[in-house]
Amino acid sequence: MNWFVKFITSSIGQKLVMSLTGLFLISFLIVHLVGNLQLLSSDGGEAFNVYAHFMANNPLIKTISWGLYAGILLHAVQGILLWWKNREARGNKKYAVTATRGAKGVASNAAKRMAILGTFVLAFLFIHMGDFWWASKWSGESGLPMVKYAAYDGSADMLEYKDLYTKVWASFKQEWIVVAYLIGLVALAFHLRHGFWSAFQTLGWNHPRWTPLIKSVGLVIAISIPLAYAVIPVYMYLTLPELPANIQEMGGLF
Repeated sequence: MNWFVKFITSSIGQKLVMSLTGLFLISFLIVHLVGNLQLLSSDGGEAFNVYAHFMANNPLIKTISWGLYAGILLHAVQGILLWWKNREARGNKKYAVTATRGAKGVASNAAKRMAILGTFVLAFLFIHMGDFWWASKWSGESGLPMVKYAAYDGSADMLEYKDLYTKVWASFKQEWIVVAYLIGLVALAFHLRHGFWSAFQTLGWNHPRWTPLIKSVGLVIAISIPLAYAVIPVYMYLTLPELPANIQEMGGLF
């Protein structure tokens, strides 16, 4: 066990953990996007509320979600530690001549940008999880209104769900929340752009034959995922009517 602790706290181990957790989080972004696109359904929020209920109550999803939270935390912590180690190393090598910097200087600047972008993305996640995830997970009937939909098994039963759709609607009718989301998604796009191929490079998949393809796939991911997420708040802000004043209060942060 001691060797494992030493490995994951070493520079190589930390980069490996960053790569694996980063790829895991990208897969989550794709799955999460598929569910969030239900917000664009013209059914008054039924599809999204049913999806949110399933995600919040399915035992398997709940178990995986704890792995997700751990992955986010581990990815952030390892990123901060790597940034700090690079910063310390630069501070201890100020005497090095400029000619020796070259690729290392470029890599150092890239790491610095990733740390800054990662901080923006982490702040975005805190806003998102505080505004929506917290309401979905922990708010009772007093926190969110309840709605009823017909059961999908063909019976006459009406099932009750938390109306998270209205919460999202109320939030995305506020300009500052939409702008904050768009800024966060821009940071996510740049973070994905570098992080995707960098993860494969760390894992040893940097063969000249595959690296251009990996970079191209990373570019597609970096553009398409944030863009698809951005469509949701912009569409809801521009097309949905204003909610009554008593419901608009649900759109406040946390």
